[in-house]
Amino acid sequence: MAFTGLRALAVFAALAVVNASPVVDTRAVCADGTRVTHAQCCSFIPVRDALLDEIFENSCGENAHSTVRIAFHDAIGFSTRGGKGGGADGSMIAFADTELAFPANAGIDEIVDDLKPFADAHGVSYGDIIQFGSSVALSLCPGAPLVQTFVGRKNATAAAPDGTVPDPFNPVGQILSRMADAGFSADEVIALLASHSIAAQDEIEPDIARSPFDSTPDQFDSQVFLEVLLKGNVLPSNLGPGQGEVLSPMEGEFRLQSDEAFARDPRTACTWQSFVANQALMASRFSAAMAKLGLLGHDPRTLVDCTEIIPRAAPVARRAAIIPAGKTRRDIEASCARSAFPNLQTAGGPATTVAPVPEQ
Repeated sequence: MAFTGLRALAVFAALAVVNASPVVDTRAVCADGTRVTHAQCCSFIPVRDALLDEIFENSCGENAHSTVRIAFHDAIGFSTRGGKGGGADGSMIAFADTELAFPANAGIDEIVDDLKPFADAHGVSYGDIIQFGSSVALSLCPGAPLVQTFVGRKNATAAAPDGTVPDPFNPVGQILSRMADAGFSADEVIALLASHSIAAQDEIEPDIARSPFDSTPDQFDSQVFLEVLLKGNVLPSNLGPGQGEVLSPMEGEFRLQSDEAFARDPRTACTWQSFVANQALMASRFSAAMAKLGLLGHDPRTLVDCTEIIPRAAPVARRAAIIPAGKTRRDIEASCARSAFPNLQTAGGPATTVAPVPEQ
């Protein structure tokens, strides 16, 4: 954008004032002895500890999964062209009566019911409790990366419109177009889908609620990127398939139509495959995409970086996915034309079956 005349002089003068401002030392020692770069982070230490104990019960379980999910659903109500919500502003809690009625947000009501009174009791904005809470939740899932985490968001002033959250039955092109409108590339979309490694469904097939998307839902690992490429041959429910559901490879595992399509579409298949044998790459790309998601609608210069108080997740034992017991290399539908599929170990023992995520 070009500036002319007095407008340009005003902008440059303002920049000069900013650059000339003295550096303010905001470091502090919190009540528990933690040293932080910014004093405002001290108030989030008890919030962090209460989230771990009261909301997540110190496990990578249903509430942790749901908080990562709401972080996406709340933030993606945003458009780079304007006219679509305020991004990561907590509108899904502030305007729950409106946004929870959108079909794509089915099942989020339970975590809203948990987070709203929690945020009110701790004096935290809804946008902060969602994004800060998501980072804390991830710390409970072995293999999950540390996500840069800011606080200081103000509460939303309006609900996001319907249609901003992609549905699992939408075609790949439609989902990529919606995500591009929010500023995300196809590669970043696949990186965000790493969250499905700790995810489960509730609403597509309610009779099998908490059915996970891979065989290790308590770990942030690359199993989901392998298992979605396995040939589907079963439905976990006798009532299915529901809208957005396709055949899965194992009893008890749930497969989203959109995941299957992304894993096989030429626009996204190679990025999908790149995560199968490289958990570190998957985690790194996810971390960057989630940090970007949490800043939608915000200028980071107006927020405070409190990443340093987010706990670190435990590592995972395996750096690559493993072919589940009962499956072989012939069951994998490799779809990346540019790269050979990686060599993977195969688990021994009886054929793998998948149990629901425990209810909290």
